[in-house]
Amino acid sequence: MKRSLYKNLRIKLISITLVVSVGPLVLLGAAIYYQFGKLYKERINDQIRHMARSQSNAVDVFLKERTTILAMMVETQSFESLSNQENLTRLFWKINRRAEGLGLVDLGVIDSQGNQLAYCGPYNLKGLNYYQQPWFDQVLRRGKFISDVFMGFRQVPHIIIAVKGACDNGCWILRATIDSEIINRLVRSAQVGTSGDAFIVSRKGVFQTRPRFEGAILAQSDIDTQRFGEGTTVVEKIEESGDVRYLGGAWLKDSEWMLVISQIAGQRHGWLAGIRNTEILIIATGCVVILFAIVLISHTLVRHLEQTDNEMSELNAQLIQQDKLAALGKMAAGIAHEINNPLAVIGEKAGWMEDLLAEEEFQNSDNYDEFADSISKIEDHVDRARKITHRMLGFARRMEPRLDDVEVNQVLDQTIDILANHASINDIEIHKSFADRLPVIASDQSQLQQVFMNLINNAIDAIGKDGNIDVRTQLDKGWIRVVIEDDGPGIPEPVQKKIFDPFYTTKPNGKGTGLGLSISYNIIEKMGGRITVDSTLGKGTTFTVSLPLVLPEKK
Repeated sequence: MKRSLYKNLRIKLISITLVVSVGPLVLLGAAIYYQFGKLYKERINDQIRHMARSQSNAVDVFLKERTTILAMMVETQSFESLSNQENLTRLFWKINRRAEGLGLVDLGVIDSQGNQLAYCGPYNLKGLNYYQQPWFDQVLRRGKFISDVFMGFRQVPHIIIAVKGACDNGCWILRATIDSEIINRLVRSAQVGTSGDAFIVSRKGVFQTRPRFEGAILAQSDIDTQRFGEGTTVVEKIEESGDVRYLGGAWLKDSEWMLVISQIAGQRHGWLAGIRNTEILIIATGCVVILFAIVLISHTLVRHLEQTDNEMSELNAQLIQQDKLAALGKMAAGIAHEINNPLAVIGEKAGWMEDLLAEEEFQNSDNYDEFADSISKIEDHVDRARKITHRMLGFARRMEPRLDDVEVNQVLDQTIDILANHASINDIEIHKSFADRLPVIASDQSQLQQVFMNLINNAIDAIGKDGNIDVRTQLDKGWIRVVIEDDGPGIPEPVQKKIFDPFYTTKPNGKGTGLGLSISYNIIEKMGGRITVDSTLGKGTTFTVSLPLVLPEKK
């Protein structure tokens, strides 16, 4: 019953302490992970927004610089000079040679009718008419125009920048083709990591530069440009793999193009997942350590509580036993007192009758011998009864602990006399082998007698029928040793470790309380001595009581 109560108490202690200590730790870890993920997401948004804005400004500056160069050429050169093929060629190569990385592929002069009058470049485009091209009308209306990527006459994706000029004969156009690879390289410099991408799309979502992964120039992308505001916007897109892709878009070229920065952040097995796994590992390790500490502390507390409870139970049992023995002692003293009175009368009358036999008239009686023998038997039995009552009074007095001048051999003799009848009934012989002239020691005679009585009585119970008990005393370097050896069945080794525990008994129910050896052990220990046991199955058991040699003058 108590074991079940302690088990439930241990489980409750562990559960409550675990919830109180681990619960806040888990909540704290979850809050930290949530806040960290939120902060990380905001940081990714800021980085992508900044990269998209910076890179779109760079592309815008690149296009505006080329437009400005063409505008300066229109302002500083006359139509007649630029429409001359030699002059245009010389100017084209001079510009490309002095402005490295300018990215001009070709240069052409077109009149108001759309005819290309002069051309310098790798293609054979001189004499072509551009009047029907969509960009031609845009240049005439706007004055300056940067086209989307288109195929045109050369059937190669390209971008043109055109600037309108004026002359006496009307207007004309200076047109230049920009190397799209330079723009591609400029955009690709914003690609980050293994999953990052950067590209330009038109307002209709058509690729203007080559994407890193899927798609091609002039192909339709899956970017919904309507989701992006006029400034720089970051949107999220869930991939088929479950990863979150961040798309940052910034408009350029008068909001006709949008530069897109694409980046997968917090991938399933990526950096954020690694941080999460590390945090989980740390929290799990902390929980295991806390659990181990809680189990250890709870087990220690419950064990100490159980030990204290057992000690209290043992103490209560000892008190009950002492009360029983005290009551028994008082009853024995009362019985001995009541018996001693008639014994004294019987002894006195037997002595008087013995005196009468000394008179001459009784000595000449034919029944003199019979009378003398009867009176002798009466006196013998009176002496025997007096010894019994004397022992009963000694048993009663041993309830009062005190230091006496104790002769160990004499205490053993008295104890053996008390148990002799019990042993003889079971055909058990008690053999004595006492050391001569053992010193008198200062000890509690009554408690020593209780110890010896417990040990000898246990030996009798262990033998059962037909056996021998040897009781020996010896003096050994400041110790008096009392050896009580029987030839009973012996005690198994696992049981030997428990025989001094309170309430442990191998006797049948109702024949033992399990307190005799425990009380004996405590009595000898308080006297400064010790009890040891040595037993072999099938051969018998030996108990050795070692008492310190405390002389009476040292009390």
